[in-house]
Amino acid sequence: MPDIHHPGRRSVLAAATAGAASLGASWLLTGCTGASAAPVLPTDTKGGTPDRGGTLRIARPPASDAETLDPASALSAYEYLGALYNRLVRVGANGDLVPDLAESWEPDAKARTWTFRLRAGVTFHDGRKLTSADAAYTLRHILAKETASPQAAVLAPLIDTKKLRTPDAHTLVVPLKTPNAEFPSLLTHYNCYVIPDGSARGIGRTGVGTGPFKLESFTPAGPGRITAYEDHWGGRPVLDAIDFYSVADMSARSNALLAGQVDLLSQTNLDFATARVVAASDRATIARVENAQWYVLPMLTTEKPFTDVRVRQAMKLAYDPEHVVKVALQGAGTAGWDNPVPPSDPAHITTHPEHDPEQARHLLRKAGHEGLTVDLYTSSYDPVFTPMALAYQDSAKRAGIRIRVKTASADSYYTQIWMKKPLMATYWYTGRPVDQLFTQVFRSGSSYNETAWSDKKFDALLDRARQETDDERRRELYGEAQTFVIEKGGAMTPMFADRLVGISRKVRGYAEHGFEFDYLGIGLKGA
Repeated sequence: MPDIHHPGRRSVLAAATAGAASLGASWLLTGCTGASAAPVLPTDTKGGTPDRGGTLRIARPPASDAETLDPASALSAYEYLGALYNRLVRVGANGDLVPDLAESWEPDAKARTWTFRLRAGVTFHDGRKLTSADAAYTLRHILAKETASPQAAVLAPLIDTKKLRTPDAHTLVVPLKTPNAEFPSLLTHYNCYVIPDGSARGIGRTGVGTGPFKLESFTPAGPGRITAYEDHWGGRPVLDAIDFYSVADMSARSNALLAGQVDLLSQTNLDFATARVVAASDRATIARVENAQWYVLPMLTTEKPFTDVRVRQAMKLAYDPEHVVKVALQGAGTAGWDNPVPPSDPAHITTHPEHDPEQARHLLRKAGHEGLTVDLYTSSYDPVFTPMALAYQDSAKRAGIRIRVKTASADSYYTQIWMKKPLMATYWYTGRPVDQLFTQVFRSGSSYNETAWSDKKFDALLDRARQETDDERRRELYGEAQTFVIEKGGAMTPMFADRLVGISRKVRGYAEHGFEFDYLGIGLKGA
């Protein structure tokens, strides 16, 4: 399941009155500039130092009326969360763990107990000082049944909240039920932002955190505003404020950008036709976030013919990921070779089986499925789904596999198709630590295991990797886990795609990683 579900997307050249109306008459989409040429998309955004101050205007897709600023249970509002809160630890741009509210962390000899030492001098937006009690409370809140946090399923097998200790104001001790050398990486998830002790009842509305911005206004599924927090522990952000607007239609968001009415389109992966128009305009350009989205063709392993591992292997050997990248992404991405761990991850392995349609035919013949015909479901939900499906169809026919591409409704795609049809197209955002990726998406019984693949040997391999305290040996074990998924799992990973983000040419310091960008450094030229 993707981390956020976008509305259906159309080209910027399509009609956009419905989306424009959601912002009121002042957002009439006029004065858009562009060019008829189809330029090569930029590979980098304009550098330079932003001016101090100004307000960044962000257009984002609408969420539900139940949208919340409680990070533990949030399923959207990523732009708010990253600006309002901090985690104990976070993932750096190079994929390694780096300090956030915790200055350091260390395990005991068996990785059974972890000790986090928090920064001194950090304050929440309401003036309260951050202490270890807040960090302990945050973990208890995530694990409370009434919170219904998606991250609870990851942390509950590890943490007994009754055993959490806070020996002093800046030390948190977390005893684990079983050893886990990767435990700090599990706290980098966006559900793990730290909130004040005792704030669960109101945090969804108040957004009180330790981040570089504080909340001024917030309407679920509507507009909102955050302003610079002068006493932020990492320094004052460049911007004075960020305004958020909820715009239902991608073409309306794009036209608003072209008209100079917004400065950045969040949670919006532009299609190539739209991206070219934006890149050719006078007011806007494209920021490419390398390998930001991981595209998948999951085979439901509980449904025939994908119950047979030979059929799954044949489906993988039958197609050429390089062909899919060229056709579906027009080169704006990297071949996945059925490995879900992105190339930027330090744990990524480069070895993989080669494209081999003849071996695919052989395996299908042995499995009794020579001349296999299967349906592959897609939709307009994401602009890459259908091109990816058609590219796979074209490549797999060399192995004698007939793919019938079926287009389903975007509105019901993730309720009627995902995890229900034997073969379909989907995607995830990258940025997960390797253990969390495998645990959430591939481990037996996980609610996000979209192929329903279950292998006790794989689960045991993950357990060994978690408990291994030698870094090099643990990396080797995660490498073995990748090979396991490639050779036996139900997920085909044709590619990692660059996300094409529309931004104003005035924006400086845009740098995105995972679910958020650099809120301290982003700004505007001529603010």
